[in-house]
Amino acid sequence: MDLTLPENIKKILRDCGVKPSKEMGQNFLASREVLEKMVDAAALRKDDQVLEIGPGLGVLTAELAKKVKRVVAVEADRRLVAALGKTMVDYKNVEIIQEDILKFSISNFQFSNKFQIQNSKSKILDTGYEIPDTKFQNYEYKIVANLPYQITSAIFRKFLNDEPRPAEIIVMVQKEVAERICAPAGETSLLSLSVQFFGQPEIVEIVPRNVFWPEPEVDSAILRVSLIKETSGANLKKIDPEKFFKIAKIGFSARRKQLHNNLSGGLGTSSEKVKEIFLKFGFNPRIRAQDLSLDDWIGLALVLG
Repeated sequence: MDLTLPENIKKILRDCGVKPSKEMGQNFLASREVLEKMVDAAALRKDDQVLEIGPGLGVLTAELAKKVKRVVAVEADRRLVAALGKTMVDYKNVEIIQEDILKFSISNFQFSNKFQIQNSKSKILDTGYEIPDTKFQNYEYKIVANLPYQITSAIFRKFLNDEPRPAEIIVMVQKEVAERICAPAGETSLLSLSVQFFGQPEIVEIVPRNVFWPEPEVDSAILRVSLIKETSGANLKKIDPEKFFKIAKIGFSARRKQLHNNLSGGLGTSSEKVKEIFLKFGFNPRIRAQDLSLDDWIGLALVLG
């Protein structure tokens, strides 16, 4: 069954007694072309292990399973987990976990010795297919997902701030959020710094809202964050992230104010002292937080932190 066809999506949902939840961001991809572009953007290999967030009915899950060693799909909605039990039953390398992704721990997760759909309390489906017990090998994994819009920022915080970090993140997100994440100096935000500190983001494709059912109110984008280990490794050698983000959060506390006012107030130091530091860096004393690049922020945090 082609899960990108709206009539099939509606039938499965109807059979399972499910109405899409706006609160949970349940908009189902209904475009084979966009699906293929997303999978291509992930540049998957046969030995890859993938974490999928919010698999829905499994349209992306199935394509991932055809190309990689294992897929771990974490779905919060029990109703959709039941539907996934039917649509994914033929894919032996898929593990479906019923859990809130923001409470899910990669470092603690271990594949069971049988393919199954499970939650923390009970086994829902067991196919009896034997696979070896193992955690993600050396924690080498990618995140590929059509993210619920309302938890996008929280997902990036969770999986970039803490070990083990994914090798790459390829996600469908709200277009405006993707643009904010990729913003250059002059348009930076705490979100863009939070992602760019750990990896290199780029927009792969803009996706119109009419390729989803039900249709959301905004357009989307396929966002890829690559070179996570290289970028995060280099920046972590320069500065502790806790120190970096402490200064960045103070700097962005009031976007309309000049940066020296935010920093002096937040750090309990004089505005003149902060301006002196700005002059040493060659910054305009009247700059605002969004005017600085990632490297500018790292340099500033090293002095002020």
